[in-house]
Amino acid sequence: MAKLELRGVVKRFGDVTVCDGIDLQVAAGQMVCLIGASGAGKSTLLRCINLLEPIEEGEIYLDGQDIAVPGLDPQTVRARIGMVFQSYNLFPHMTAFENAMLAPRRVLGKTRDALTPQVEELFTRFGLAPRMHNYPDQLSGGQQQRVAIVRALAMQPEVMLFDEITSALDPQLVGEVLDVLLMLKQQGMTMLLATHEMGFARQAADKVCFLKDGRIVEEGPPEDLFGAPQHADTKAFLARALK
Repeated sequence: MAKLELRGVVKRFGDVTVCDGIDLQVAAGQMVCLIGASGAGKSTLLRCINLLEPIEEGEIYLDGQDIAVPGLDPQTVRARIGMVFQSYNLFPHMTAFENAMLAPRRVLGKTRDALTPQVEELFTRFGLAPRMHNYPDQLSGGQQQRVAIVRALAMQPEVMLFDEITSALDPQLVGEVLDVLLMLKQQGMTMLLATHEMGFARQAADKVCFLKDGRIVEEGPPEDLFGAPQHADTKAFLARALK
């Protein structure tokens, strides 16, 4: 059974269909990359999985349970599915450490004493221990994005969603954030990420899905999708993206 499975997911904004019958399976421990032009539906799909957007049709299964049914408490789902956005969304009046402590204390009801060793270990693991008592404006963009990842991991999620997390970074800072994703992959985290980093998707993903107009046009192992794409739209996109 897939860790995460989407069946016929449809999301509309007014008359515009942004996700148009999407089927997708993510196995436990897999890294799946969503690629495609801006407006293809990648970010909206991630927001639907995290229940930030309600869907019009379809099902979203986490360990076989449909989490998209009306009336389900989204907080219980978000405790299991972490999400990191392209904008870091850190609270500027809190230190990096305080940012990471906030959600598990409020949502999970954990005490500061119980959380401190776990959160300190996360900062150490991602090379941020010397910076964890700094405020966001004292950190580089890459450091802020790594803090955002630590904050999501402090909830001890089962699945992580990443929405174009390198797009706001200077090119020299992109590598340090991608290294964190590789570390998470090695540790067996189940991940679904929307990305414009084609080289990273080709190197690190277990599966790549190319989206256009709210549909998954083609999916497969990166060596197949990048090396021998079957669909004309995929070929055209990669010809532009890999220039």
